[in-house]
Amino acid sequence: MSTTSLLIPLSLSLILASLPLFSSTTNIHSDACRSFCGNITVDYPFALQYGCGHPGYRDLLYCMNDVLMFHIRSGSYRVLDIDYAYEALTLHDPHMSTCSNIVLGGRGNGFDIEEWRLPYLNPTADNAFLLIGCSAQSPLFQGFPNKHLVCRNISGIGCEDYYDCPAWDLLGHRKPSRVYGSGPPECCAVPFESIKAINLTKLQCEGYSSAYSLAPLRINGPDEWAYGIRVKYSVQANEDFCRACQATGGTCGYGTDSVRQLCMCGSSNSTSTCDFVMSSLPRRMTSWTAIKATIAGSLMLML
Repeated sequence: MSTTSLLIPLSLSLILASLPLFSSTTNIHSDACRSFCGNITVDYPFALQYGCGHPGYRDLLYCMNDVLMFHIRSGSYRVLDIDYAYEALTLHDPHMSTCSNIVLGGRGNGFDIEEWRLPYLNPTADNAFLLIGCSAQSPLFQGFPNKHLVCRNISGIGCEDYYDCPAWDLLGHRKPSRVYGSGPPECCAVPFESIKAINLTKLQCEGYSSAYSLAPLRINGPDEWAYGIRVKYSVQANEDFCRACQATGGTCGYGTDSVRQLCMCGSSNSTSTCDFVMSSLPRRMTSWTAIKATIAGSLMLML
């Protein structure tokens, strides 16, 4: 048998062996939208790329010099952590007061979120906002002293303990009184759900702090509080859509209207799952079978 005769069957075998790969391979890849910013994984329902993730979280996260930033109408915050198991984010505002430093002048962001995002994002129930130096005319104190103040202790975090922080000494005056006296308190701790927006300008406050409790941990004092804004996120009923999409090898995203959810299946999108895309593969395989037969017949004529 000639060398040419040996090479042709070998070429035929290689070509035919490679064709099934083309016929069965799709562009489906469930991690297409997963990304990283610094040491933080950005995954569903969040994303850094347009069209990825849940539409309720679009234009929310940005990666700047390996620092993950969270942006809403009250300002930008650094993302310290995304806890996918407990569906929570931990945010940091550089102008937020802590136990060692009180920032006044209304420079803090607070936390004021767009109405359309409220079904998806809210500070956790055990997150206390401690509003500092609010005017007597603040909406917080309307009706004071006859009306009960919204100020209260939240999950063991409140102003009574916060007054013990050394930061008050650095202000150049004595620590605030623990008794209201003739005017409203200098510090008022509130849960987010009681006022729905921490807007320092509207509340007429000079500054704020935010701390949260990680139950069941017991903390001894304000110097051990976890300072930051702990935000609970939710995708509500839409979670079932994404779970079904991912189970069929798809990636969860949304359409050009920034509202409709899509299951991205490589070069095709689906409003349900990738099963619809996969169901078209037999037709493609039939097509490839015909091509393989044609190639095989042509090469056999050369033998």
